[in-house]
Parts: sequence; structure tokens; C-alpha cells
Amino acid sequence: MADKWIKDAIERPGAFTKKAEKRGMDVKEFASKVTSNPDEYDTRTVRQANLAKTLSKLRKRKKK
Repeated sequence: MADKWIKDAIERPGAFTKKAEKRGMDVKEFASKVTSNPDEYDTRTVRQANLAKTLSKLRKRKKK
């Protein structure tokens, strides 16, 4: 049940990862850069960065 919102939130699987790789960064680095400078990126990229950070936190919590 909890996974349903995650599936609904991800509209373009792999898109943010491609953006990060294109800039020579991993997802975590790129997400930090985007969230610290949101005016330099479009709204979609900022939202993807926020989602990436949220999902990484969930992943860490699930491992424990």
C-alpha cells in the first residue's frame, strides 16, 4: 500500500538519473546541486531532485 504513492510519483523512470550522468555526477550529487540552486533549473528537475532525496531517505530507513 505504501509503495503505491511511490509508483504514482515517478512519471519518468530514469530521467533524473540520465540528467545526472550527462553532467558527470551521481544522482545524490546532482540532487544536492539542484536543491541548493533551484533557480538555475526548471521546475520538473527541481521536483525530481526533491523526490530523489525523499526516496533515498526511505531506502536508508528501510535498510535499518
